[in-house]
Amino acid sequence: MFGMPGPMEMLVIGVIALLLFGKRLPEVARNLGSSMNEFQKGLRNVQNDIDQAG
Repeated sequence: MFGMPGPMEMLVIGVIALLLFGKRLPEVARNLGSSMNEFQKGLRNVQNDIDQAG
């Protein structure tokens, strides 16, 4: 019931995103990707600090 969304749910989410963001969707996706990249970089830095301390 609360697992990963199936193909139909993903399609519905995609249509809703298209309706909400429309022409701004590429910019929103680019910003989301950039934010995820920065978050992962921060996690790697924390992991490296932990490894060096240990």
